[in-house]
Amino acid sequence: MKRIIGTMSGTSLDGVDVAVLDTDMESVVAGPTYFRKYSKSEREIIARAVQLCGSANEVNLPEVKEAEKIVTQAHAEAIATFLEENELKAEDIDLVAFHGQTLHHAPADRVTIQVGEAKSLAKELDVSIVHDFRSADVAAGGEGAPLVPIFHKLLLEKANATLPAAIVNIGGVANVTILKDDGSMVAFDTGPGNALINDWIASRTSKSQDDWGRIAGEGTVKDILVNQWLSDEYFAKKPPKSLDRDAFSIDPLDRFSLADGSATLTAFSARSIALGLEPYNLKALYVTGGGAHNRTMMRMLEEACGLKPMPVDELGFDGDYLEAYAFAYLAARVEQGLPITFPQTTGVEEPLKGGEISNP
Repeated sequence: MKRIIGTMSGTSLDGVDVAVLDTDMESVVAGPTYFRKYSKSEREIIARAVQLCGSANEVNLPEVKEAEKIVTQAHAEAIATFLEENELKAEDIDLVAFHGQTLHHAPADRVTIQVGEAKSLAKELDVSIVHDFRSADVAAGGEGAPLVPIFHKLLLEKANATLPAAIVNIGGVANVTILKDDGSMVAFDTGPGNALINDWIASRTSKSQDDWGRIAGEGTVKDILVNQWLSDEYFAKKPPKSLDRDAFSIDPLDRFSLADGSATLTAFSARSIALGLEPYNLKALYVTGGGAHNRTMMRMLEEACGLKPMPVDELGFDGDYLEAYAFAYLAARVEQGLPITFPQTTGVEEPLKGGEISNP
């Protein structure tokens, strides 16, 4: 069994998730977890780098380099604290999976940018770092996302889930893995997740998110705007497909109240997920990611798809850290020379290896 630390810093820009996974590739055992929150200033610097990279695609800008240092140091601190709290040492860990921070994702242009200094992280932690999970797929014409379906598939199979079943991850962007009756899988980004909601809340309050969906629960959904967004060509496109964090804007909400804007964005996320799931006649729906805690979104999702969302914790893994566990599993596949992306998940022509390994 390999013991691997997985990390994840998603497009919601909340912080760094850390989780340890024991795996021999066929079995997976969940270990302890840790979360290191980004400070307000750290989040602002990273958000500024996202904005600059999205508009200019300039990875060498000073602001981008500053964000990269913050991301790297935050991961180093998170992992060091995790090891200390769990009485582990570097020599107890075989690999660290380091996704880094996505600043820009435009697979149609064969561009995906994740920042993070893997070599310096390997040196500081004295552990081999697996990183750069997306580039090979995008260079080969794939979407570069979602990356975790092979892990989702394993979880659904181990749990003997009633098929067809799906795991929806509602992070900054929402994505889904669907395991069909015949055991084959399909995966894609369904649309926005939490990112737009977080941006809206941060633009109007001192908060960074709508805790539990309370604000949205007090608002009125502006259906005209939701329907307008859902008419975007992205939602008619067949999978595999992936979406950049900033593909949609909160600007049209300027004239709305805080609660109405939050309700409208939450409905947009829920209905776009339901729209993506519609063709597959699901028997079971599991939900993970920060959006799983948004009670208003869960209510709207159930209303939109007619199926009660269940927490992915029922599959034996803490949903708040599922992506960190997933990247730990991907790191094991990278080390073993196994494919991590597939035609039915990212659109590449054949199963494709990916990732790089930086040794101390």
